[in-house]
Amino acid sequence: MQRLTIEQAQQIVFKGKDIELTQHTIETIKKSFVFLTSFSKDKIIYGINTGFGPMAQFRIEPEELNQLQYNLIRSHASGSGNVLSPTYVRSVILARLNAFLQGNSGISPEVVSQLHLFLKHNIIPEIFEHGSVGASGDLVQLSHLALALIGEGYVYENNERVKTSEVLKKHKIEPLKLNLRDGLGIINGTSCMTGIAVVNLTYAKRLLTHAITASSIINEIIESFDDSFSKELNAVKLHPGQNYIAKEMREFLKDSKLIRKREELFKDDAELQRREFKKKIQEYYSIRCVPQILGPIIDTLNYAENVVENELNSTNDNPIINLDVQNVFHGGNFHGDYISLEMDKVKISLTKLSMLMERQLNFLLNHRLNDKFPPFLNAGKLGLNFGFQGIQYTATSTTAESQALSNSMYVHSIPNNNDNQDLVSMGTNSALMARQVLENTYQVMAIHLMAICQAIDLLSEDEKLGLSSKTKKVYAKIRKIATFITDDISQAEAIHHVTKFIKENSLV
Repeated sequence: MQRLTIEQAQQIVFKGKDIELTQHTIETIKKSFVFLTSFSKDKIIYGINTGFGPMAQFRIEPEELNQLQYNLIRSHASGSGNVLSPTYVRSVILARLNAFLQGNSGISPEVVSQLHLFLKHNIIPEIFEHGSVGASGDLVQLSHLALALIGEGYVYENNERVKTSEVLKKHKIEPLKLNLRDGLGIINGTSCMTGIAVVNLTYAKRLLTHAITASSIINEIIESFDDSFSKELNAVKLHPGQNYIAKEMREFLKDSKLIRKREELFKDDAELQRREFKKKIQEYYSIRCVPQILGPIIDTLNYAENVVENELNSTNDNPIINLDVQNVFHGGNFHGDYISLEMDKVKISLTKLSMLMERQLNFLLNHRLNDKFPPFLNAGKLGLNFGFQGIQYTATSTTAESQALSNSMYVHSIPNNNDNQDLVSMGTNSALMARQVLENTYQVMAIHLMAICQAIDLLSEDEKLGLSSKTKKVYAKIRKIATFITDDISQAEAIHHVTKFIKENSLV
């Protein structure tokens, strides 16, 4: 068995690093295929000499066995909607390849070789978003992958849609010839939802670091007290995520001259004599409760990463071959509930992150709340100019869409396939919806970071000097993309560029 970590998967998917196929792994795959070939000669084995799903009750004649595999792929390559982007497709290919590298599927070694060649040459099969119910695997999406492997359908090369046959000919790659149960093996697994989940988690982790960054800076520019993210306060709450967030905030703000110490309030005799305190004793929750809000999110992402990595390294088709006991086992390893539930949790978490950013943004834009900045961070003439008034609508509406998308797919099973698939996972739908929430939240984050930089520009010169070194670096990066707003001009392009930048880059 060959173990692939999420970090290694990210290097292969995003950086184009080649996956290592060990000789031991290749030998195991060959042995599994040879065993299944011999074992199935005088037995009824699902997907080899039977129909599929409810049609499994029908025996297939020996001379029709190979045609059966081609019929399965062609009939199920029936997706619709948008196509998956190249990054997500590479992740799907890797997930399917790594499932076969476990040596429990009985597929021919040529399947592994073909998948490896597609990754190596960055050949991107046309895979549609809609089609999977997430049980019996991602049948439709993986059928489109299989269609490309056998030289049919379309692929993308250099972002151009081309006939697969032309691309394979160009790279001198022969179309895959299906053997035994290769067709069923390729499509009967959770690799589409798993591949999407790997990419989602990569971007989600980066998004969380941006949320820590934004939350730290907003605490700084409004000169909040440091005890909300202090070690002492958070240590008595025994959640690792909360303590991690607080630690990261302390590290980010360690050289800030604007963050206030609580003891400063205690030493201010004039303030202590007031009936109504002039200085805010505690900030609003979106400022003060960042460790408690982002903490569960990092814990959720870490747990989801563990589940997704386990699925990535699992044999998730049916039936499976066990060489140790020389037998074939039928069951439901193709069921995607693990991925479905985790992607539901991830999208809920990211929606909460979006809500936090939107509330912090609102705090900056509402002068009655922050008691420091002009309405909507308006640097022009009040009434004539509008500052961030229009931009806020975009952040609010986008957050609202994510809230609606956060309804669970995991519990939305619909029976189908003549009720053979009577309880399904909807795992790919869940992963795709999590991806949409992710995209939405990046857009909200971009707007919030633009507002934070606008607020920094409105600080006094002494306040700017007191900013932490990390805040200054973040400000410099965003200001290379989006400028200070005085006159009213469209910000749509700036939002797009900032969103793209923060999705692909770290800020600190």
